[in-house]
Amino acid sequence: MNFALSDEQVLLREAARGALSRHPTIEAARAALEDRTALPELWPTAVEAGWPGLLIGEEQGGAGLDAFDALLVAEECGRVLAAVPVLGLLPASAILDAAGDESVPAVATGELRPAYVPARPPSDREAMWTVDALAGFARAAAPYAELDGDEMLLDGVVAFVPDAPGADLLVAIGVTADGTPVAGAFPAQASGVEVEPVMRYDATQSLAHLKLSRARGRALSAGPDVLADAWYLAQALIAGEAIGAVQTCLDLSVAYAKERFTFGRPIGSYQSIKHELTEVLRQLENARGLQYYAGWARASKPKEFPLAASAARSAAGEALDFAARSMINVHGGIGATWEHDAPLFFRRAELSRRLLGGTHDATDRVAEETLRGATAAA
Repeated sequence: MNFALSDEQVLLREAARGALSRHPTIEAARAALEDRTALPELWPTAVEAGWPGLLIGEEQGGAGLDAFDALLVAEECGRVLAAVPVLGLLPASAILDAAGDESVPAVATGELRPAYVPARPPSDREAMWTVDALAGFARAAAPYAELDGDEMLLDGVVAFVPDAPGADLLVAIGVTADGTPVAGAFPAQASGVEVEPVMRYDATQSLAHLKLSRARGRALSAGPDVLADAWYLAQALIAGEAIGAVQTCLDLSVAYAKERFTFGRPIGSYQSIKHELTEVLRQLENARGLQYYAGWARASKPKEFPLAASAARSAAGEALDFAARSMINVHGGIGATWEHDAPLFFRRAELSRRLLGGTHDATDRVAEETLRGATAAA
């Protein structure tokens, strides 16, 4: 396999970087800690760039691309802490496209913004579909679903749903009485749907607690494999955003280490700083390699995608946590002040390691898949 970017992928990455550069996203991230209305409205930018249709087929008005390309966009968003709703948008659009839902053309053009309501597929540790809980370490059971012809009724609570505030359509997963996972498309303003916005750590990531009480929506013809794929796609997207943030942490730290002098020498000449920044680079390159493999695997080796996406999420989460702390350390006292960007990336790291099961959950999934493979080969 060749992980070198194609000319088209290079252009996609450069176009994403150029589109985001028109907005003061990092400055807005700081201001949003006091006032979330300070965040720039980036949905029109995403629509202009064609990101809503990235994973939608060309016959439905989309770009017909795949996870590899979507991860490049996510990385650029993470690089500048841009509040673009890719984490809610792309898994939702993938489910809708696979189900052939009537909303797909409107989603592809950006007229309709969907949000994925994440549900974790079963594992060796938990034999049921689960969602993030409002409190505590234990995961909650996925909402209860009833099918009524072409419609679906859903009851339950899903905490910390990315990009749910402001979404037009919620793509949610529930479990029927016999344990079968099913998906439905629910208008965000429908009766029985309550979206409660919340903020945790990073003001640039829109979150909400979703409460469903006999909410009625369209049943989607998407099987368990499609629904599981959406979860792992979301894991890979979190990894992509984290890798972009790690790159910025490293760039800013290296630049400061070259220009900050102490005892007549740049601090970058001291071994402790060299070794720390080299470790950031090592973790970054490791995570990026896993991210590229995950992007490739979704199209070329789908059976390996869950392991690849989980490994990328695990490595990228650890890399961002280390890089954000290192950035504060390299910058010394100024790195811990509100005036500096370092605390903003630290906040992103703290949220990133907790979203959608968290970095630890992805690491557990890697261990499960690896042990299963070793047992099968024995």
